[in-house]
Amino acid sequence: MSKPLKQIHLAAHFPGVNNTTVWSDPAAGSHIEFDSFAHFARTAERAKFDFLFLAEGLRLREQGGQIYDLDVVGRPDTFTVLAALAAVTDRLGLAGTINSTFNEPYEVARQFASLDHLSGGRSAWNVVTSWDAFTGENFRRGGFLPQQERYSRAKEFLATANELFDSWHGDEILADQAAGTFLRDAQAGAFVHQGRHFDIHGRFNVPRSPQGRPVIFQAGDSEEGREFAAAGADAIFSRHATLQAGQAFYTDVKRRLAAHGRRRDELLILPAATFVLGDTDAEAEELAHEVRRQQVSGATALKHLEFVWNRDLSAYDPEGPLPEIDPNVDEEHISRGRAQVRMYRDPLATAREWRELAEANKWSIRDLIINTGNRQTFVGSPATVARTIDEFVQADASDGFILVPHITPGGLDVFADTVVPLLQERGVFRADYEGTTLRDHLGLAHPDAARAERRRVAS
Repeated sequence: MSKPLKQIHLAAHFPGVNNTTVWSDPAAGSHIEFDSFAHFARTAERAKFDFLFLAEGLRLREQGGQIYDLDVVGRPDTFTVLAALAAVTDRLGLAGTINSTFNEPYEVARQFASLDHLSGGRSAWNVVTSWDAFTGENFRRGGFLPQQERYSRAKEFLATANELFDSWHGDEILADQAAGTFLRDAQAGAFVHQGRHFDIHGRFNVPRSPQGRPVIFQAGDSEEGREFAAAGADAIFSRHATLQAGQAFYTDVKRRLAAHGRRRDELLILPAATFVLGDTDAEAEELAHEVRRQQVSGATALKHLEFVWNRDLSAYDPEGPLPEIDPNVDEEHISRGRAQVRMYRDPLATAREWRELAEANKWSIRDLIINTGNRQTFVGSPATVARTIDEFVQADASDGFILVPHITPGGLDVFADTVVPLLQERGVFRADYEGTTLRDHLGLAHPDAARAERRRVAS
């Protein structure tokens, strides 16, 4: 008997605050004005995507102490944007990144429960920690927490938020106008939490929302991040978008679920994926080359080289050879707020490797950065991209993809108009929404039903 076809999950990541976004392209629009968010969301909903995803930027990144224009500068508040999008969409899930290092469980739980009510059950929370003191300078905690402490706080933060969500069971509101009785339970919303990071008690003032709790996403790739996702997340936002790496990550994370009393289908794995489409595969390859050159201007190439060299390289010609001088490993890094610098744990070894590549391929600085940076995940005609996405999902390299276009807000339109219909023809993507909540779209049980099932199995 053949294995049944898996249904593909698709989501859209509004880019911004990201040098892969080609803000200088004539087709690009604002990353701050609401019309851009609305256009993007309506396209995703027209294509029957599961959800729209917003990342978070809590501080503008700097190089050499200055803000630079290689990133799109600025991002409106996540909750404000998602609440506004709830009013112009009907079924699309609304997922936002909210930091657990610099916020409090009560305020975050209240905001997500409110968003879930406003959207009719479409909210999702990407739980992240902060990794640097530079970002923490914007907050009173100052980023003092080491990595292990950040995850410890994040685990307790999520557990505390869940206690607040669950302080309402869903049947407390009677609203009997004749009798003048509103609540059947005067203790509704009562909570007490005493832990290492939080010691709070009181009443949660938002009744049980349509989903019970928001869908929980996690984006960390470390050992701690994978365990955190296996223990309590509904989906993991992965960066492993090649077939082999995706399969290895998929196998590793899925095998961890049993230790937490969870089934494999209780956690979805959704890598981020970029794309370039053309009428033919050859045309798409040409376009992809042009896009990479747009993404990596000469100035961008030098800034990226500085991530490794940790020196001011502005005097170098980006179309010329790599510096003969070695990276500076003795001083504080000149690039602040960028997680990418952590990728180069041995700058001297990276510099040697890059010099060998540049010499062998006759690459300039700009050529090197273009060819060693992140390339587009899916490049080809709509038929080729649809087939490749399907192959990845059926081969358990992922459960779907979170698509990141390089143009905002219209970059998703061509995918919606050309690739989605082909996936629908293959029978692996919905023709229409079958439910109203994000949990419905993702095939996830309501938290109350999931707990009841686990109690039944345990007994």
